[in-house]
Amino acid sequence: MRRNDDVRPGARSAVAALGAVALLAAAAPAAHAADGQDLAGTRALRRAVDVNGVLAHERQFQKIANDNRLFGVATRAAGTPGYEQSVRYVITTMRQAGYRVTVQRFTVPFFVAGKRSLAVTPKPRGFVGTATVLQFSGGGTVTGRVQAVDVVVPIGARPVNTSTSGCEASDFARFVRGNIALVQRGRCTFAQKVDNAVAAGARAVLLFNEGQPGRTAPIDGTLSRPKSIPVLELSYADGAALVAQVRAGGATSARLSVAVQVDPARPTFNVVAESRGGNPANVVMAGAHLDSVPPGPGINDNGSGSATLLEVARQMARIGVKPTNRVRFAWWGGEELGLLGSTYYVKTLSPAARSAIALYLNFDMVGSPNFVRFVYDGDNSTFRRTKGTAPAPAGSGAIEKMFTGYFAAKGLRTEPTAFDGRSDYGPFTAVGIPAGGLFTGAENVKTPAQSSVYGGTAGKPTDACYHQACDDLSNLNRTALDQMSDAVAHAMLTYARDTSSVRPSRRT
Repeated sequence: MRRNDDVRPGARSAVAALGAVALLAAAAPAAHAADGQDLAGTRALRRAVDVNGVLAHERQFQKIANDNRLFGVATRAAGTPGYEQSVRYVITTMRQAGYRVTVQRFTVPFFVAGKRSLAVTPKPRGFVGTATVLQFSGGGTVTGRVQAVDVVVPIGARPVNTSTSGCEASDFARFVRGNIALVQRGRCTFAQKVDNAVAAGARAVLLFNEGQPGRTAPIDGTLSRPKSIPVLELSYADGAALVAQVRAGGATSARLSVAVQVDPARPTFNVVAESRGGNPANVVMAGAHLDSVPPGPGINDNGSGSATLLEVARQMARIGVKPTNRVRFAWWGGEELGLLGSTYYVKTLSPAARSAIALYLNFDMVGSPNFVRFVYDGDNSTFRRTKGTAPAPAGSGAIEKMFTGYFAAKGLRTEPTAFDGRSDYGPFTAVGIPAGGLFTGAENVKTPAQSSVYGGTAGKPTDACYHQACDDLSNLNRTALDQMSDAVAHAMLTYARDTSSVRPSRRT
């Protein structure tokens, strides 16, 4: 998923702050093996869901991306031919497996950035000037004086999200109309910062990162909706260099140019596939977003979740699973644009259809090369809810317990990741549907404690190719994909038979 504010979904938050305590999230295997884990009952499906089958779908996604390049870059972004071909592949696969397939059409704002440039006069000491374009930035060429807005520099030992730069209209009380606003990541959405800057008369915005480990590079974020002025993303180092020069009294000016292609309403699609058997009044649902970001093929983010669901669904049909409850799989469009596909789906559900969904499971990145086994913190016991997010619906803690119990029974450690509504489960939990899921990491930096448990390299991101062109077939960890796909299979079959640990079953 693409960032639209200062906190990423799940472990994209400050996982390292948990330290060694979080790494003890899974108790002894024997304790959990007796805690409702019917491993024998799901063994046949888990054996059928082989990692090679998952990788076969991933190879198809890579081929589709390679065949549908945008400005020379392989991509499967929503609104592109690569995404539409991915949709057709999912439809064909699920129909061949015997599922009832429906396609839901909706529109998304489409954005592609072309050439961009940034020049600062006088050039600050240590200023590199590498800038990226915030998704849904406006276009054009702007020259103006740079004015810092309520920034926090130096960062020192301050915690994540200390800066509230640009979050309140009052931050711009002394802003000079026509200047270029220099604001910092933190607390509120990027869109809110830019909207406040536009209201104050800014001609452009330079938005720089916050400064803690893992939050220093240009942000690669989204504004979710098209904006009227150019917005460039800077590293913390470049932002800090600009701030220092401005504070020293230098008349720092910038000239920036951004070329963008924007379509405010481009058609795209969700794909929903449902079992032909099972109680339609008690639906077990799982989803993964199918779209990539424009700059890459999205083979881990989120080809990994999409391919895993395809293979689990295909093998459930192949071995003849006859679910007690209706089973529904979904592949969402427009997730990278702000959860648009899953939000549209939930909004269009009738009250009866909404109440029929017993639970929703989300799988967004499950093959990260430097992985950690994260489980969504369904009872909010480890991570506090962020402002404006709904509490975890009753039953979400039971889903977390099911996943941690499964891994513990397999002798595998896990740790919690924030359950704050910032992936496709968010629209479901917002209307009271219990949810949970798995995640293996994005740009968050692996700690030494995590490396000692999961292997891999401490001090490096769990996915160094996150949202980049190198998120290709080489950007997958086979072990992670194997372990996570087995856990998905276990969860789907467990709940296809019985949802009573989450909520009482309902009858037609």
